[in-house]
Amino acid sequence: MIMANRKTTRIVALTNALAARRVLHLKDAAALLGVSEMTVRRDVADNPELFGYLGGHIVPAADIEADTPYDLAREADSHAAAKRAACVHASRHIRPDETIFIDCGTTLEYLVDLISGNYPITAVCYSLNVADRLTRRPNVRIVMLGGVYHPSSASFLSHSGLETLDHLGINVAFLSAAGVDPDRGATCVHFHEVPVKQKVISLAREKYLVVDKSKIGRLKPAFFAPLTAFGAVITEDGEAALPALEAPTGQI
Repeated sequence: MIMANRKTTRIVALTNALAARRVLHLKDAAALLGVSEMTVRRDVADNPELFGYLGGHIVPAADIEADTPYDLAREADSHAAAKRAACVHASRHIRPDETIFIDCGTTLEYLVDLISGNYPITAVCYSLNVADRLTRRPNVRIVMLGGVYHPSSASFLSHSGLETLDHLGINVAFLSAAGVDPDRGATCVHFHEVPVKQKVISLAREKYLVVDKSKIGRLKPAFFAPLTAFGAVITEDGEAALPALEAPTGQI
């Protein structure tokens, strides 16, 4: 009976923590509850209606989307001209002999193509499509964050991958988002992307959010940063003044 009560207390505490944070690393959950990581994993496995486990992170079960493969070709065709125009503006922040971070998604593929062949740089990434493009650029040293592969975003994530970021000096980080709301900030579809985005934002000297204007005014389930975390939001129109961001006409 005592053990059952302890487990119930842990479940309630974990549920409350996720309600506040939305995503919690296994190690942090164990520290919060004062138990071993194995105990937390057992609690999560015993309550699939409450919790999900993705790449070392615990999330609310309701927040887990089906991990269907990311259709890169379809997404790349969506608003392609606007994405490339946004990246043209963002590329002005790429300087030789520096380290840059390039987020997952299809928007920042265009940024890779705009890296000058005369620029020796180090590029950090964690998605297949970005890494593939980077291999074709001269004078680019690639740091690929490894881990469990997520087909839904064509990206990798692991605790060791996040730890790798601690050993890197990132001059400029280019972040992507599926939704940019003036009040609620930058959001993405998949919760497994959040730890990487937040870690990079905390470490990089300069941070820029690069999106096409179709993302303005949208709100996706996984919040990762307020707009004040970025030096600028860069769209096809250039660097936007944060308070002036508005959804395009007709945008919900």
